[in-house]
Amino acid sequence: MKKDNDLPAEKLEVTTRLGKYQPLIETAWSDLKRGHILERIQAHDHTVWQPEPVEISNRLGWLDIAERMQAAVPDINNLVDQLRQAGFRQVVLLGMGGSSLAPEVFRKAFGQKEGYLDLVVLDSTDPAAILDLDRNLDLARTIFIVSTKSGTTPETLSFFKHFYNRLCNRFGETKAGGHFIAITDPGSPLVDLAERCHFRTTILADVNIGGRYSALSQFGLLPAALVGVDLKELLARAIRMTDACKKEGSPGGWLGVILAEMAKAGRDKVTFIISRSIASFGNWIEQLIAESTGKSGRGILPVVGETPGPVDEYGADRFFVNICLDDDHSNDLVVDALMNAGHPVLVIKLEDVYDLGGQFYLWELATAVAGYSLGIQPFDQPNVEAAKILARKMIAEFARKGVLPAVHPAPMTPTSLQSFLGSALPGAYIAIQAYVAASPAMDKALLALCLKLRERTHLAITVGYGPRFLHSTGQLHKGDAGKGLFIQFISHPIQDVLIPDVAGHPGGGLTFGTLKTAQALGDQQALQEAGRKVILFNLGSVKLSHQLERFTASL
Repeated sequence: MKKDNDLPAEKLEVTTRLGKYQPLIETAWSDLKRGHILERIQAHDHTVWQPEPVEISNRLGWLDIAERMQAAVPDINNLVDQLRQAGFRQVVLLGMGGSSLAPEVFRKAFGQKEGYLDLVVLDSTDPAAILDLDRNLDLARTIFIVSTKSGTTPETLSFFKHFYNRLCNRFGETKAGGHFIAITDPGSPLVDLAERCHFRTTILADVNIGGRYSALSQFGLLPAALVGVDLKELLARAIRMTDACKKEGSPGGWLGVILAEMAKAGRDKVTFIISRSIASFGNWIEQLIAESTGKSGRGILPVVGETPGPVDEYGADRFFVNICLDDDHSNDLVVDALMNAGHPVLVIKLEDVYDLGGQFYLWELATAVAGYSLGIQPFDQPNVEAAKILARKMIAEFARKGVLPAVHPAPMTPTSLQSFLGSALPGAYIAIQAYVAASPAMDKALLALCLKLRERTHLAITVGYGPRFLHSTGQLHKGDAGKGLFIQFISHPIQDVLIPDVAGHPGGGLTFGTLKTAQALGDQQALQEAGRKVILFNLGSVKLSHQLERFTASL
């Protein structure tokens, strides 16, 4: 594969074909060095991004977390051994966003080592997802991780109350708490809750790391160890990358400059082509980039999980990144075709799956640098709270009146969708937001819709399950330049699940179905108030994937 520039990094094989954008990037790189930006970032200088230190000075602990976490490895491994010896065979992680995405990578990319625990991540409030997990758990052999930095994440606490009550009913309150571990920040309300409910243990994480930068902290490493990941080797790869990024020609600095300059030049849809066995890494990158850069009327849209298509279906707003294992050549022809068509492409080859340890750090630093280059504060998420506030208002209204605000879906017809898509501005993208339970059938149906829409519009298409995506791409949807077209799908549960008001007590006035609907409506209203274009379709209650397939076939 011919290359015009390599990122200088020890044992990191990176190839770029950037064409006419190469001079822009070299100029920006020179400016970065003249401003000593990388040295200032390592020195925790908040003025790199803004004059005030708010939500910056206390968000830079990720810069050296890999080195510091080495001391915690023995304790983490001891806890894992205790759980294995106690007979636990499955772990369910209850979390959202940064608390759930890295653990999902470790389970899907590394697998489950023999003799270790299987890991399931619950980050959906859809009642069908809760009930499906209920049916497939051996409660006696299941440990639950309640994972939330703030200790106040409503979805996570709702999950906890549901499963805590199930365990109380099965084994009694004195034994139920022994099936729970908390990972949270010091002083969070979860610390007190864990003590009251007699959790097996509470793990306090570094308060100076934001959720989406926490993969190499306790939030990621305990779940990784539970499935059998060698933490010493993982951290060694991360430290190797950390060291390389402190040297001349920092790969993280280079990558950040490339991301930013591509976005400034209109190539702001960074499209990831990732080896199948590590494809889950794309979901982690999606949150990191979208939530960090999508604000102040600017943003980089990460496109992950997209099936490669003919090069003429891609617009001039794309920048392609291929992350592949060294022995995987399955996407070589696709990448070559993109290069030959003149699209800018970057290829990163990994020695093996443990190189993901270095990739976590590489992309964190690159995102921080891209934020600087774009004039964006990359550590806050000001627009995420908008949808949460509106959802809380709707839930409060439900508590008073017993009903949510009326839902006004559009007719599921080709005319409705075509009219909506006709409002696309130059540089637009389509975001499909599916407030339904994830399943292989639904994955397939959503993919078919994406391919049909891409073929018709040549626009970048993203897909997110709700409310999961609210903690991932929700910030960018409301904080970027406003060119997104948002297609929302909602559904109604056949069987709903009550959320206990108080852990250990049976009564409750809210269900997971109501919570999910309130989140969907809150997000719709937040998008509309931000001037975004939204269309809502109701898939009903039964055969949701079939309904979507028929809709796609009609287009």
